[in-house]
Amino acid sequence: MRKLSYVVAFFAVIATMILNIISVQRPDWLVVHGDDIIHNTVVVEFGLHRRCELKVIEIPSGNGGTLKYTNYECRPFPMRVTDRCEKENREFCMIWGTASYFGELGIGFAVVACLAIMFGVSTHSRRRRIWKSVSVLVALHVLSQIIVFAVVTHLYRTDAFPDFKYARPGLAYVSSTLSWVFGTLVTFGVVTTGISAQKGHRWAAGNRAYRPISG
Repeated sequence: MRKLSYVVAFFAVIATMILNIISVQRPDWLVVHGDDIIHNTVVVEFGLHRRCELKVIEIPSGNGGTLKYTNYECRPFPMRVTDRCEKENREFCMIWGTASYFGELGIGFAVVACLAIMFGVSTHSRRRRIWKSVSVLVALHVLSQIIVFAVVTHLYRTDAFPDFKYARPGLAYVSSTLSWVFGTLVTFGVVTTGISAQKGHRWAAGNRAYRPISG
């Protein structure tokens, strides 16, 4: 493969990794908007690692207006006692924790893929071979994200956790979707370019294309 192809692949993997990091770190995979008797507005966000709650309180003031107070708190999610992981939500907590693990694992595969690209572009002989390892690492990166996306989607659609009945997908969910879709295209691009370079196509292999001797 040409050095330019590896440079493009490097930045493409970086982009998917950034989206993956955003989706893993943000707490808004699923968001519940609601009101209660005391607080005018309550927004609950569920992430892979934590649950955050925003409360907006409006209190009438003496001059006919209102005073608004906001309170934003986060805690680890799911928690063994608070989220009843030892009882009725045991299976949910185990599966959600597995999704969180695969989210972190996907970031690791992306980092290793970037390192492999940096190592592979150092010499022409390595550029001819390293694309296979890069494509496998990027594919594992994408597969990890797809597993996270599929697990969260399944738990959301089946209302596996009581509060999910009123939830809607948030920004982290969207970031995850963009990441694995874009990552799939990157994987396809690396494999296609690598195979084309191996076959001697100049657009993929450059001026030093390898052509097997016939006869």
